[in-house]
Amino acid sequence: MARTKLYQEFNQGLPNVNGKVFIITGTTSGTGYVAARTAAEHGGEVVLLNRKSKRTETMMRSLKEAVPKGKFVNVECDLQSFDSVRKAIYEIKKKYDRIYCLANNAGIMGTPDEATVDGYDKQMQTNHLSHFLLTAELFPLLEAESQANGDARIVNQSSFGRLHTPNNKLEERYFGKNGGNLGGNELKISSGGCMERYMQTKLANAVFTYGLADKLKARKSNVRAVGSHPGWSGTNLWSHMQLGFGLKVVMRVMSTFQSQSAEDGAMGLITGMMATDAKSGVLYGPKNSGNKGEAVPNPPEPFENDHKNIKMLWRTSEKATGVKFKI
Repeated sequence: MARTKLYQEFNQGLPNVNGKVFIITGTTSGTGYVAARTAAEHGGEVVLLNRKSKRTETMMRSLKEAVPKGKFVNVECDLQSFDSVRKAIYEIKKKYDRIYCLANNAGIMGTPDEATVDGYDKQMQTNHLSHFLLTAELFPLLEAESQANGDARIVNQSSFGRLHTPNNKLEERYFGKNGGNLGGNELKISSGGCMERYMQTKLANAVFTYGLADKLKARKSNVRAVGSHPGWSGTNLWSHMQLGFGLKVVMRVMSTFQSQSAEDGAMGLITGMMATDAKSGVLYGPKNSGNKGEAVPNPPEPFENDHKNIKMLWRTSEKATGVKFKI
């Protein structure tokens, strides 16, 4: 495991967020867990969206031990099922009139070419489509917070994978009901069908962020749309991948020398969630989408904020989720 080098000083500089409500997906481990703990340490009420599992029960115990006075609310949410996501949205709306931050953090990587119960690629539905649905349905609560207190945030967790799609292109076929028919199960460290589907989802996260920021600016909204990337962090993201023995050895060796801790990797996400100077339309993480380092602004590549990509993503995401996300 990589040693934490930067997080402690970073955490000390974060503001008080007493009474603010944070919704975070994927908090059983890794960057999501660190973000949930950090928000609670600074006074936030944290709503945790995860699938029902033993890991979720363990997480709740761990968070309560780490922050005894912290406010944690667990809401069951399986991002591979739109029905489950809609039930989670219903529970959130029943409990809250306003929310300060929606952190779309959860993600899976390098999984087999399989369809969800809704017919979409498992990686695309988990990493982007269900987060699009959450954002669209919870936006009125974010807007209510921003109108009342002048600030609210949507944070989308991307990765350096967003810069490595074939031909730097966001392809429409990955957003349709094509689960199981998108490129097979070849798995290499940075290529093959499994990773190409993952990279499409991470580019989708970035395109969604820049599209949101543009629309919010045009609306003159006080809601900020912020992106983040964790570098190469010591998380459980690799656990979803069906690696052979040789690749596992390679990954362990590379992780030892190239990765940073989950705490350091969470700084980009937490910057978007809590930092007073976090800017809408900016993606924070290690410089130049590197493996590790301070969370700093990463300028977008032209294909990340291309208006044609944004328009296609919006249209196909609305069709998949059945929502009209008008800002």
